[in-house]
Amino acid sequence: MDKQGFEELFSLEGRVAVVTGGSRGIGRAMCQGFALAGAKVVVASRKLEACESTVQEIRNSGGDALAVATNTGDLAQLESLVSKTVDTYGGIDVLVNNAANALAFPFGDITPEGWEKSLNVNLRGPVFLIQYALPHLEKSDAASVINISSAGAFLFSAYTHMYSAAKAGLLAYTRALAAELAPKKIRVNAIAPGTIDTDMVRNNPPKVQEMMAKAALMRRAGTPDEIVGLALYLASDASSFVTGTTINIDGGLVQR
Repeated sequence: MDKQGFEELFSLEGRVAVVTGGSRGIGRAMCQGFALAGAKVVVASRKLEACESTVQEIRNSGGDALAVATNTGDLAQLESLVSKTVDTYGGIDVLVNNAANALAFPFGDITPEGWEKSLNVNLRGPVFLIQYALPHLEKSDAASVINISSAGAFLFSAYTHMYSAAKAGLLAYTRALAAELAPKKIRVNAIAPGTIDTDMVRNNPPKVQEMMAKAALMRRAGTPDEIVGLALYLASDASSFVTGTTINIDGGLVQR
């Protein structure tokens, strides 16, 4: 490998990346990182104003980005996200399923409406978004799907069982689709973050936040920026021989 080849390993120059839940937290950090690596980034989340704020940050740094208001639980909006992306940029190379719903009930209090809301966003939405994007991923020379799961998929997840079950299901789809889409040269991988300093974590009481952070071997919460390097690796040619894998990035939480 020469210097130019090395420098191109992590380049996303000329590629189109769609990131759901892209307006804050981990999603926002990934959008910024992908743009700095040269990608045209589509920032998708429920609130258009929040998407546009992230897009403006990217543009201020010299990047190219598009805001698309999208509720991942609404299949019609997911189809529209794909259409708007292709209409604007001509294709899709990288798809990141990051949007999530952390709705939680004690067991015994689950409602059908809560179950549907949780599973629709955390599992049904990502699966159908990949399916809607599939014709365009097939045309890409560097197609990569990254599913953002959770350490909760591996833990004894009391109270967050709906979220954790959906995230475990997303890992099953990661493996299944990696096998099914490999002949189409589409790579499918997952990231399972532990406790990351995001709004989702900060919605918990301070004592719960402290407990979540100190549960990891490193005794702290991670930052959204600490996810970016791994996401860039999985999106780029640096991971060209990697598919069907889940990588924990959790400060040593699951290993305990």
